[in-house]
This record gives sequence, C-alpha cells and structure tokens, in this order.
Amino acid sequence: MAPRLLGSLVAFAAFPVYLALRGAPSALEVAAFAWLIAPILLSWFLSRTGRYEGAHVLSSLALSGLVLTLAMTTGGIESFAAVWLVVVPLEAALSASRRAVAFASALALSCAALLIALGHFGLLSAPEANPLLRNIFMAFGVASATLYAAGLAFAAESLARTGVALLNLEEDRYRLLARNMSDVISRHRRNGAVQFISPAAETMLGTQVTRLLGHGLFERVHVADRPAYLTALSDAARGGEARSVEFRLRRDAPRGGERSYQQVDFIWVEMRCRPLEPASQTAAGEAEVVAVMRDVTDRKLQEQALDVARTEAEQADAAKTRFLATMSHELRTPLNAIIGFSEMIVQEQALMLDAARRREYAQLINDSGQHLLSVVNGILDMSKMETGNFEIAPEPFAPRAALINCCSLLALKARENGIDLVTRIPEDLPVMTGDPRAFKQISLNLVSNAIKFTERGGTVTVSAAVEGARLLLRVTDTGVGIAADDLKRIGDPFFQAGKTYQRRHEGTGLGLSIVKSLVALHAGELTVQSKIHEGTTVTVALPLTFTAPEPSSNIATLTPAARSANPDQAHQVKKSA
Repeated sequence: MAPRLLGSLVAFAAFPVYLALRGAPSALEVAAFAWLIAPILLSWFLSRTGRYEGAHVLSSLALSGLVLTLAMTTGGIESFAAVWLVVVPLEAALSASRRAVAFASALALSCAALLIALGHFGLLSAPEANPLLRNIFMAFGVASATLYAAGLAFAAESLARTGVALLNLEEDRYRLLARNMSDVISRHRRNGAVQFISPAAETMLGTQVTRLLGHGLFERVHVADRPAYLTALSDAARGGEARSVEFRLRRDAPRGGERSYQQVDFIWVEMRCRPLEPASQTAAGEAEVVAVMRDVTDRKLQEQALDVARTEAEQADAAKTRFLATMSHELRTPLNAIIGFSEMIVQEQALMLDAARRREYAQLINDSGQHLLSVVNGILDMSKMETGNFEIAPEPFAPRAALINCCSLLALKARENGIDLVTRIPEDLPVMTGDPRAFKQISLNLVSNAIKFTERGGTVTVSAAVEGARLLLRVTDTGVGIAADDLKRIGDPFFQAGKTYQRRHEGTGLGLSIVKSLVALHAGELTVQSKIHEGTTVTVALPLTFTAPEPSSNIATLTPAARSANPDQAHQVKKSA
C-alpha cells in the first residue's frame, strides 16, 4: 500500500500543474486521476474500519472501473487496457482472503464479458486505424500490466517471507518457554497416547522425551492411578471442559556417581488438561487434549506430614483420656483401700479389732501401697523412655538364670489362678551382653501379662532359643487373645485391648508398652501374634551382644533425636493376627 500511496500523493500534487498546462481534462483523464487518488480514500477507509478484506474489494472495484473505462474508449476487448483485467485478481490475492480473490475474479470476468458484449453489438468506438500506433499501445498495456503483476509478485513474496519470519519468531518464543519452564506441556489423544511433550519432562522424570511418546508416559503412571489419569483425559476430550487430576509417576534418577545404576521412585504430579481448539484437531477429527503437569511431591509430603502430625495429636489426646480414665481407677482403688483400712485400725477400740484382724488390715494396706508404687514406677519408667532419659547399663549376664528367676517369682501367681506355667529354656544358652535389669523387666511383664489374661485351666509357655546372633524369647498363652483391630495399637501407652475383657483385670496398660521401649533400647524386635479366644504369642528378639551408642560410656540413652536420625537402630514391632 505504501508505493500506491506515494503514487497517489504524486498524482494529487501534479494534478494542478496538469490543469494549468493542459486545460480542462477529458472524462478519461479524470477517471485516470481518480484511480490514482483512490488509494488515499482506501487508506482512510481501512484506518477508520479496520476491514482489510473490504479495502481490497474496493481496490478491485476501482481498478476494474478504470480498466473498463479505458477499454471502452480504446477498442473494447481488443484494447491495450483489457489485459489489465488479469491483474485484478492478482492484486486481490495480497489480501490472503479467498472471498476477496473470488470477488475480484468474478469482477474481472464480468468486465471482460461486458466488453465482449458491447463490441458484439457495436456499442463501442472503433479502434485506432493506425496499426503501428495500435501496436504501440498494446505493447504499453502488456508491459505495464506485466510490471504491475511483477510488483504484486514481489509484494506477495515479501508478505510470505514476513509471515514465515513472524511464524519462526513466534515458534522460537514458544520453544523458549517450553524449554525453560519447569511445568511439562503435553498433547494427548483421547486414549492417553502422547503426541508431544516438552523437554521439561526430561528434568522431571529423568528420561528422554522420545521414550515418553505414545504410551510411554502411561506406562510410568502408578498402576493404582491409571484409571484416574485416563478418565481425566477422556472427560476433557469428550466434555469440552478443563479437568484436574493428581497421580504418581515413576521417575528414574541415577544414584551416586554411577549413571548405569538407577533407582526407581515415584513423584506426585498434578495435571490440568483441557481440549484443543477445533482448529487444532487432527485431520480425522479425533478429539485431542493439551495438558500441563507440575511436580507437587513437596506439597504431598507436607500434606502427609500434616496428616501424621494430626494423627499424633489425636493419639496424644486419646492417650491423655486413657491415662485419666485408667489412673482414676488404678490410683483411686488402692488409695481407697489404704484410707479405709487405716481408719479401721485407728478406730480399733470402737471396732474391737483383734491382733489377727489388725495384721490382716496392715497387710492389705501394704499390698495396696505396693500396687500403688508399681503403678507410679511404671508411669515414671514410661515417661523416662518417652523423653529419652531412661538409662541402660550393658553388661554380660546369663539369660537362662534370669528367665528361671522370673518364672519362679510368678509360679505362685500362676498356681493361684489355676494356670500351668511351662518353661522350655535350654541349659546351653550363651552369655549375652545387655542390661540385666531391663531383660528381667521384659520377662516379668510378658509372663505376668500372659498369666493375667489366661483363664483358669490354661497354659503359659516360656521358651528361649538362639537364632544367629540373636536370642529369641517367646511367651505363649492360651488366653482370651487379641482382636485383629487391637493388634495395630498393641504397645501404645495406657491401651488395653479387647472390649470383652477391657476392665476385667487390673493394670494401667503400660506393661507391653514398657516392653516395647526396652526392646527398642536394645536394638531388638518385638512380634505379637494372636487370635481371639485362641491365645497370644509374643516373641522378643534381642542381640546377644549389645553395644551402647556412645563408645565412651556404658550408659545407653534412647533420645527422640537419635531415634529419628538412625532409623536402622530403631525398634521394629510386627503384629499379625
């Protein structure tokens, strides 16, 4: 348009000079000057409306009108100006509009048909009689049309080159974004097959982009998350709305300095997908989806940490409730006995108590005090273990003698309850290194619990064996057993399993919890197997040689920091039903 505007301005400026030199112009000259000035009007129309296609239609009308006027006055279809009708659709091609080209072609054909019809009916003026002059005009018309067509061709080539440059620039911008953004952009078919995926996937998944095309990405989706992944893509393609889904992707990451050896882990990914625009669909009309994936593993870990913290807070609150409920019974019962029997002894003259009755009451007071002391000691021991202040002193000792001693202490209680206490302890048990006090407390708590929860006529079996570098202590009873749901919480402080026997036996629910903590302090393992109404088997595996965490001292302290920093030495509790 710029060269035509320049020509229009030159013609507009030269028109007064032409009038001064030539005088009044003819109709043909006025039409020629009007055509030369037309680009100014077309530019004004385009700037006011922004209709580029309409401006080209008006330009085609102006050029066709000029050619038609010149041809009608210079011989019709045989005029030198008629060849310019070919230029009309070529000029309209610059608009890149099929409708503008079709209109210009129809307009040029209409003008040609009109010239033929007018010439056939003799309505046009006769051409010049001088053949030389006629040939000169014809050569001028063909040459000028050719030059104008060549200018149009150069303009079209320039527009095409500019369009390609702009397209390449736009592609470079998108390619730069795709390569440098951390989110992964992908294009999928409705069945999940990947058509395109951005290079950011290599950083996210630790693999090459080519291995993710097709169903390569789907094969990396966690098996449990594949239905949700495919459903989101299918819904986005079919429903026409954006969808969001979170799933796990397998990521390959080199471990250490060896690139050939890889470890496999999963990361959490959030994918937002939406359907492609209709203009971007495949030739077959298959609906496709574009998706943006983002690594949200850190967020999921934070959510899991919050869930763990919430669970721990709920468990702490439940433990507090259980503590208050248990202590209200375990402390009040012996205190009531102590206060009641002591008041009776104080009033022995009024009640006329004899010596035997006073001794009986004194013994009951002593038993209640001992029970109260054991409850308090258990709470203090559990508190020390939970806060990491319970000290153990490893030293060599004979485990067989310690087990025999514990069973002898509890034999009377077993006989009073009508329970057979069976010991199967080999005489050749080796000497082990550990805290003998903790080992004795573990044994006493396990055997005492087995006797407590076994009905009259039942059997409690205590056995020991060596397996590799560990001592296996196994206590089996034929008691009431533990339900599968309660096995998950066995070892929690103040927890007493089983609704059918929850308050039938005295105790604070700290026995097995203390055992679990003491086993953990010795880097051991505790296993509980039980079935309701069939009995329970508790197995403790302790290392024959226990080394304290601090080489400079024979005192081992299990602190919370140490437990979290060294998970390999933390206790393991296995529970099965």
